[in-house]
Amino acid sequence: MLVTMVWLAGRYEATQVQEKLERDTANAVGDVRAALSRNLQDLLALHAHSDDASTWRVHASEMLQQRRELMRIEWRGMDMRLQAHAETPYRTVPWEDDRHGTELHSAEMLTCTQARRVNGPSYSPSRFQLLGDGLGTETMLVCMPLTENGHVVGYVLGTYSLQGILISHVGKALPRTQEVSFTEPDGTRLALVGAAWRGSRMFTAQQLLDLPGNTLVLRMDSWHHAPSVFPNVMTALVTAMSIALISVLVVLVRDNRRRLRAERDLGDALAFRKAMEDSLVTGMRARDLQGSITYVNPAFCNMVGFSAEELLGLSVAPYWPPELAEEYTQRRDSRLSGASPPPREGHESVFMRKDGSRFPVLIFEAPLINAQGMHTGWMSAFIDISEQRHMEEVSRASQERLQATARLATVGEMASMLSHELTQPLVAISSYATGSLNMLKHEAGASSAESQLKDLSMAMERIGDQAERAGRVIKSVRDFVRRRDKSREVVPPAELIDAVMPLVQLQAHKLRVKVQVELEPGLPSVLCDLTMVEQVLLNLARNGMQAMDLPEPRERLLTLRVRQDPHELQEQRWVEFSVMDCGVGIPKEVAEQLFTPFFTTRAEGMGLGLSLCRTVVEQHGGHLDYRPHLPSGTEFIFTLPAYREARQN
Repeated sequence: MLVTMVWLAGRYEATQVQEKLERDTANAVGDVRAALSRNLQDLLALHAHSDDASTWRVHASEMLQQRRELMRIEWRGMDMRLQAHAETPYRTVPWEDDRHGTELHSAEMLTCTQARRVNGPSYSPSRFQLLGDGLGTETMLVCMPLTENGHVVGYVLGTYSLQGILISHVGKALPRTQEVSFTEPDGTRLALVGAAWRGSRMFTAQQLLDLPGNTLVLRMDSWHHAPSVFPNVMTALVTAMSIALISVLVVLVRDNRRRLRAERDLGDALAFRKAMEDSLVTGMRARDLQGSITYVNPAFCNMVGFSAEELLGLSVAPYWPPELAEEYTQRRDSRLSGASPPPREGHESVFMRKDGSRFPVLIFEAPLINAQGMHTGWMSAFIDISEQRHMEEVSRASQERLQATARLATVGEMASMLSHELTQPLVAISSYATGSLNMLKHEAGASSAESQLKDLSMAMERIGDQAERAGRVIKSVRDFVRRRDKSREVVPPAELIDAVMPLVQLQAHKLRVKVQVELEPGLPSVLCDLTMVEQVLLNLARNGMQAMDLPEPRERLLTLRVRQDPHELQEQRWVEFSVMDCGVGIPKEVAEQLFTPFFTTRAEGMGLGLSLCRTVVEQHGGHLDYRPHLPSGTEFIFTLPAYREARQN
């Protein structure tokens, strides 16, 4: 068997060499055919691009410089007489018709006759052409008829050197161990190219070059060393096979141990994964590409109240509420088809337990990819958010209580200002009433009765004005303290400013602060909770006025500005509210805790104002921040979303 292997190896090596030689020979024939075809096109182009013999001769000389395999190009008329010719500049050939005549040999005449008959190129048999110094070369003539409007008007003839063809198109890629030659069909060599290197074994390949009017054989010979086999090949092979067998056994033992270790590790990993899945409080469910449930973990079973045996293999889940089953089916089909990929942040849904109770869940989905990278289904994670919803309700209730507390604290701080403001209209009412009574007690003549009536009417009007003023002050405080529903409504920004201005002016009058309002024209309405946003504006305005309550004299100006947000996104418009004061600003150590609940710099403050303001603004989708107001003071800015329908109109 070993001897057979050695013989087969040598046979295979020889076969590979022979096949490569056959391919090289076929490629060489293809290169020669392609070169001859290009030359034919260039020969026809000479006549198309030349109007007279001198121009034709210039183009033909250029072609001969580029095509070294061509030795001579002739242009002959319809009567076969020579019109013009050009010869290769690379060798001197004593052509027979250079001096006396222009007649062709009989074989060449026959070639042109054949070309005219087939209306195409025709090649002549090879002919030995003498060169200088007693040398010679085999040549081959090609004749191509020239036609105009379907009629033959002349001929173009090219004389090839067979050896030039081999040198130009085959010899460049020929290795040192090969030689190539043109032969007759009977084996007579016509041209040969290549080094006569000899080896221990020769390989030969032949390909037929069948040309119109002539048939040549391209032969390629290659010398190659015989396969080298050292004398002790049998011993070496047996030794090598023994070493290979021992190596294979060692590798098998090591592989078996590695496989057993991998199986143990896999078993441990599966046990760890099972323990981890059983300890999860997050429900897990897997579905295949058809939507059937293929896996559920214990947490999911506890969540919906169904066992794994009741859920596996189902495509319509029993934990879907009947009124939502159609919607869930459409969403599942859309997910399985890939039309709507699952959101990364998850989506909320409602499930039904086995006892019929409903509960909200948060669902996260991701594709299942196997070890081969194929999509085999979907894995879903479920979180029961019932407790989260309950905590949100408790948090909202606490937030509402804090807001009510903050409003009451604000009213408490304004109590002294209310007493001061209400004292003036009440004293005026008392004075006017006393004066009216005195006028009624004193009797007067008929001449003064009309004057007394006028004075009494004026006093009554003043009493009514002062009573209305006191009522407006009390109504402003009552509207602010009164608890309202959290329903949002469309409110123009100017209405928000007007709603808080009485209370702002109340404190501004006490602190000797000038209030300035700047409203940008064409502002869109905002969708907000009127009471909550009024509280934000009032808190920021009060903070700004208190920041300017300093003993040293300085400008006390509070500016309320409303404009469209210059940094708004293209798909969402915002309205920007800003409250600017001229105080001392906010120190760096205070700014770090500015919005922290229960942090305050005033002894009588609660530290809830700015924290509640930020919460209210963020609940509306906006943002509350501050920045320095140059040259002195602070500017608080918050944004509210513009009403969409108002924007579209």
